[in-house]
Amino acid sequence: MSAEDLENYETEMELALYREYRDVVGLFAYVVETERRFYLANQVDLQVRSAAGEVYFELRLGDAWVWDVYRSARFVKSVRVVTFKDVNVEELAKAELAL
Repeated sequence: MSAEDLENYETEMELALYREYRDVVGLFAYVVETERRFYLANQVDLQVRSAAGEVYFELRLGDAWVWDVYRSARFVKSVRVVTFKDVNVEELAKAELAL
């Protein structure tokens, strides 16, 4: 496999991941970003903790989807993240139902 073949494969995988994201984003209520991952989730619990004078975040997600091109199963029942870095949680706007 050449370097060009590998680059083309990675590009195709990223495009497929974007398409999957576009297809599933409407199923979720929140977008969550950490320093390592991007998630879609329906349940979010963010707690600020401290230990030994250090502040950190404990994040629990339920019914989530993980943006990770190398992960075969992106839908997960629950996720727990502990981080000293910033965490961004945004509630997604729901489109109005058209009857």
